[in-house]
Amino acid sequence: MGSILNRYIFRETALTWFAVTGVLLLILLTDQFARVLDDAAGAELPKNAIFAVMGLSSIQYLTILVPVGIFLAILLALARMYRDSEMAALMACGIGNVSLYRPVMLLAVFLAVFVGWLALDAGPSAQREVQLIADKAKKSADLAVLTPGRFISFGSEAAIVYAEKVSEDGTLSNVFVQRRRGDRVVVIVAAEASQRNDEKTGRKILTFVDGERYEGVPGSREFRLMKFAEHGIPFEVRETKAGEISKEAQSVSELMETPDLESIAEIQWRISVPITLLVLTLIAVPLSRAPPRTGRYNNLAAGVLLYIIYSNLLAASKVWVEQEVLSPWIGLWWVHGLFCLFAVSLLLGQNHMFKRITARRLRSGGT
Repeated sequence: MGSILNRYIFRETALTWFAVTGVLLLILLTDQFARVLDDAAGAELPKNAIFAVMGLSSIQYLTILVPVGIFLAILLALARMYRDSEMAALMACGIGNVSLYRPVMLLAVFLAVFVGWLALDAGPSAQREVQLIADKAKKSADLAVLTPGRFISFGSEAAIVYAEKVSEDGTLSNVFVQRRRGDRVVVIVAAEASQRNDEKTGRKILTFVDGERYEGVPGSREFRLMKFAEHGIPFEVRETKAGEISKEAQSVSELMETPDLESIAEIQWRISVPITLLVLTLIAVPLSRAPPRTGRYNNLAAGVLLYIIYSNLLAASKVWVEQEVLSPWIGLWWVHGLFCLFAVSLLLGQNHMFKRITARRLRSGGT
């Protein structure tokens, strides 16, 4: 009976986890897809990299969703068994909360290994790749990325470019360009514009045809006006230095090479992901307990609130380590210890251990 029961609980929990995680991932990816499309329209990302960025973003999202997914899956699966009186029948056969941990922890350990790999290796690598794609798009900024009828930021000087029409070869029609140089503003309005590369310097040059150039300080009456038949301006793309890679996108070995407080906090944050999954599993089993024929989602609100408190305490501890408010030796570990004690207290309370201890003390005191 034990093996049959273990397989049944494992299957119910795994299927629920798959459904919960899939729904949450779909919601996040839908929001991410809208933002990626906006970045592609604004020339922040190449259009052919949209699906690559979406795939890399899903890896980062799974790092967050796998722990909360297994937590909610255990709550929902076991709560259904309590509601349908299946758990009452199992308890009548002598099966309690401790016995439920065997199939649940088997799934949790497997997912902890998986999410540990995501947090320590795959997630940072995916985030670095997204940054590299964005940097490459900025470095290879081209007039062909312009969308007719839209203002976009272009080049290292963050020039604002607008074109009414864009031909297949990249020629712009009815062009408006604004650039800032300190307090001065340069505005160019031209009938046409095109781009060419300077072979000697490697810089890109925008060539305007049949237009006007305005230059001056906003609010001042002293503006210089120049009409031209052809006018070219060079522009440079933004360069990205290796040091600009964020801590979240660096590998563990790179973080260990610079063991400052931010790197230590980031390493502890990544290690905390699989630990969080296991601690949430310990909490979910006793938290899912509910009287028969009650609502399936009775304990779901309490579970969501508990997860929010847990994740917020971890995020706050990470910031406290970075700001030297909290010692790195304490770091994020105290949060896991606190919630482990909470899980143990829930389990002991449901097994009436506190009542037994109190009864023993009363009996020993009476004798």
